[in-house]
Amino acid sequence: MCNIQKNMTMTRVLSVPSAKAPFERTTIERRELRPDDVLIDIKFCGICHSDIHNAFDEWGGGKFPMVPGHEIAGIVVAVGSEVTKFAVGDRVGVGCFVDSCGKCEYCLNGEEQFCTKGVINTYNDEDYDGNLTYGGYSQKIVVKEDFVVRIPDALDLDVAAPLLCAGITTYSPLKHWNIGPGKKVAIVGMGGLGHVAIQFAHAMGAEVTVLSRSMDKKSEALSFGADHYFATSNPATFSELAGRFDLMLNTVSANLDVDAYLSLLRVDGTLVNVGAPAEPDQYHVFSLIMGRRSIAGSLVGGIRETQEMLDFAAQHGITPKIEVISADQVDEAYQRVLRSDVRYRFVIDISTL
Repeated sequence: MCNIQKNMTMTRVLSVPSAKAPFERTTIERRELRPDDVLIDIKFCGICHSDIHNAFDEWGGGKFPMVPGHEIAGIVVAVGSEVTKFAVGDRVGVGCFVDSCGKCEYCLNGEEQFCTKGVINTYNDEDYDGNLTYGGYSQKIVVKEDFVVRIPDALDLDVAAPLLCAGITTYSPLKHWNIGPGKKVAIVGMGGLGHVAIQFAHAMGAEVTVLSRSMDKKSEALSFGADHYFATSNPATFSELAGRFDLMLNTVSANLDVDAYLSLLRVDGTLVNVGAPAEPDQYHVFSLIMGRRSIAGSLVGGIRETQEMLDFAAQHGITPKIEVISADQVDEAYQRVLRSDVRYRFVIDISTL
């Protein structure tokens, strides 16, 4: 499954051999520790909807066999000779990418996700040496220390895992668009991303409104810190909320009626997309022009910001609501995610692998 090198670390993994195939237990070899590498014993790995998109090859470019997983929490078990940031026994995490050039303007600015050479994704990618990357549905992983973050003691490893993607995916745009007291934020979707976004926006001091398809999750939304909750299946919602929000964070992976949602923004308001539907969206340009509104997207955050996010979450008691599953339940979990039958994030107990 990967280019053979000497003195590698053998590890068990869950691998999908081809698009939409069931998971199989197999083994791969992780590279030998380089001087700046950290070997992590993975304890928990979250399931992200992007894992499903990739495993089903819905975005194209799937590299099979594939080991998904970029919400990784574990313990350091070995370090390279030049590692200074971590020691054996440290509680650490790995998110959506594991390398970048380190030299371009974006890397130097702490935004490695926009590396001009091309950031190396944690799985379904090729590193700069041409080796395929394999993710966190695995007992162990080897990662450069600069792409490892420290998990605060206040966060249990199982709830910390989804923060490595769902957490930074929602924290980063809220920070970038200067969300704080006096701002009115709408969170579109009350799922794996949305329920974390509510907590961050609330902790930042914003007035938070949740827009969900039905009223089923209202009580939970309010418990996470939402101030208001509306069902988008009710046509009256859009007339009642017209022109209200400074920022709308769209966390869903389905296509929206973009014009309808843009109408809910104030002048200079922004609709930020972090969900990624497989099909293109459509909208009328006058929905932007008439309110000087913007449509934007956001792609996780850099390593510095990811560490900042974890520290913020620990400080404010922000934790994803999770369902811990065994390795044998991953195929079923994928189907449940597609049915929206999870509240709100699956996390694999890697000890069951």
